[in-house]
Amino acid sequence: MPDSASAPIKIAAVQAAPIFLDRDATVAKACDLIAEAGRAGARLIVFPESFIPAYPDWVWAIPAGEDGMLSELYATFLAQSVTIPSAATEQLGRAARAAGAYVAIGISERNSEASGGSLYNTLLYLDDTGQILGKHRKLVPTGGERLVWAQGDGSTLDVYDTPFGRLSGLICWENYMPLARYALYAWGTQIYAAVTWDRGEPWLSTLRHIAREGRMVVAGACSILRLTDIPDSWAFKRRFYREAGAWINGGDSAIVGPDGAFLAGPVREQETILYAEIDPLGMGGPRWMLDVAGHYARPDVFELIVHKARHAMIRIQMEETP
Repeated sequence: MPDSASAPIKIAAVQAAPIFLDRDATVAKACDLIAEAGRAGARLIVFPESFIPAYPDWVWAIPAGEDGMLSELYATFLAQSVTIPSAATEQLGRAARAAGAYVAIGISERNSEASGGSLYNTLLYLDDTGQILGKHRKLVPTGGERLVWAQGDGSTLDVYDTPFGRLSGLICWENYMPLARYALYAWGTQIYAAVTWDRGEPWLSTLRHIAREGRMVVAGACSILRLTDIPDSWAFKRRFYREAGAWINGGDSAIVGPDGAFLAGPVREQETILYAEIDPLGMGGPRWMLDVAGHYARPDVFELIVHKARHAMIRIQMEETP
């Protein structure tokens, strides 16, 4: 933890609905929410998984054989996804700078370094000056998510020093990957963003377990989505969401302390921002009894190797002139 960390700070977990498959409108909404949380004094603001341009819930509802419908949705999803860096990330950065807050926000990211036709489920980090700290691409898209997202690699698994502690996180069911969690514990994570589409039990128990296991503050941010948030113009809504009910996803965002107790939330079926005050100096105390990547580890018995090399889709090698 940086030596300057001393005074308690406020962190925020956003539970909100995106403007469905509309990047520009959702970025504008995210900027408004950043401003709101900043006015409330938040120094860190965490948004849900794939908030921009929306979580592709249709992958769980539309059969894989519906190629025409899936292709139409993917084309829109691709067109409305985010390139890093771009005008969209610059706009988010300006909002972070104006709010004086760090931001962790889930986006669907184009693979602009290669074909531009594939996507990653990405957690983007911005600092309080509006600069991009880094990004993490989800290592394993879950189930139907593999229809729209590619796998990330170890090069984006990282932690970030902030004035109030080391920040990192994982995306949705990556949080069930014990080795990924352990790597973040070993790198000293103190504030952990668990951005997700999951909700209910056992997800809330998972947030509490991770907080207690890692002796960290965990900010769990989940999107909400009502049936009315999906425009009626989408045919898949009429065909495959007839029995969906009013709420497709009710949320269950929460902030959890290092002892596993809820500091804020969980909150369900409402659009809101959760806040919790944390004491950076107090975050190290709980590790006197349990530090799973420190005195409670047994490196003589167990060994973890993290491969951080980037796996590029294409490498160009120029022939040397004789």
